[in-house]
Amino acid sequence: MSTARVLLVDDRNENLVALEAILQGLPVECVVTRSGEEALRQLLRGEFAAILLDAQMPGMDGFETAGHIKQRERTRHTPIIFLTAADRDSHLEMRGYSVGAVDYITKPFDPWMLRTKVKVFIDLWNRGEELRETHEHHLRLQQRHRELADRLSQAGAQVAKLRAEHPDLDLDELERLVRAAAE
Repeated sequence: MSTARVLLVDDRNENLVALEAILQGLPVECVVTRSGEEALRQLLRGEFAAILLDAQMPGMDGFETAGHIKQRERTRHTPIIFLTAADRDSHLEMRGYSVGAVDYITKPFDPWMLRTKVKVFIDLWNRGEELRETHEHHLRLQQRHRELADRLSQAGAQVAKLRAEHPDLDLDELERLVRAAAE
């Protein structure tokens, strides 16, 4: 199973360093980006358990970035947690939720709370990976079952043909002929 990844998006390097420190020790790989555009490029390269997204960035802000993320089929269900230094503003908070965020957190925030929330998404992602692996294993077993059923059907057809051609053969002789035909 692959390691869960979390995308960290913030235009300020000190915020990215702080987020990495908060998540240190969790079973996660942090991927750091400094803009909405860079975040969207990273999302083309792989899947993420969660996205920690700064709401206010120069250029493409977090709201616009989230809108693009939620429009893509592949990333539509990736959880986004908005982080913002702006004073708590219910309009901005509602805007965050309206573009698909699962949470909207204003700074300063409790690092342990953020860590706990991210851990939930890591655990969910890991369970999803386990389900995908189980599903793939099940598909491989179904394919193997079909192959074996086809081989059994072919062997049954051979036995029926041999019995029709040699109705006087006993079971041991018939088994020897089937084995010889299979080789």
